Amino acid sequence: MEIYHRRWQAETCYFSLKSTILDGRVLRSRSVPGLEQEIFALLTVYQALIRMAGDVTTARPGLPAERLSFVTLFQAAADQIIAAHGFRLEEPVSLIGAIGRAALDHLLPERHRCRVKARYRKSASKYGFKRGDHPRRAQAYTLRIQVIPDDGLDNGSTS
Repeated sequence: MEIYHRRWQAETCYFSLKSTILDGRVLRSRSVPGLEQEIFALLTVYQALIRMAGDVTTARPGLPAERLSFVTLFQAAADQIIAAHGFRLEEPVSLIGAIGRAALDHLLPERHRCRVKARYRKSASKYGFKRGDHPRRAQAYTLRIQVIPDDGLDNGSTS
């Protein structure tokens, strides 16, 4: 079960990378070491943003993680890199910072699962399981077949 969980996490991570960070673009490197470096950089950015989302949900108790937008986190992080704020720290830095504040300002709406039909518990079968009624071992049977012709049992003799 643990392997399945790890595989699911990896697939979710790569899907997020392809659909948000890469935005449909392909990797630029033409060599294996260059591709490894690009993938490592993408995974590092992804992990940093996911940790930021965790910090935001920790700072705001009761906030479900599903309401945070990965795209908003990514865009806010890109804006922070371009603006180059925070290289000189003159005051204490909060846990969530500018990226977390942007994520909190643009929360996704609460989604309630749409149910077509209410849940109900299936009733037990009215036909009970009869464990002792069936033989446990193979049994030998002898069949006797008697063919009765349409005109009776007299074997076609007329008197």
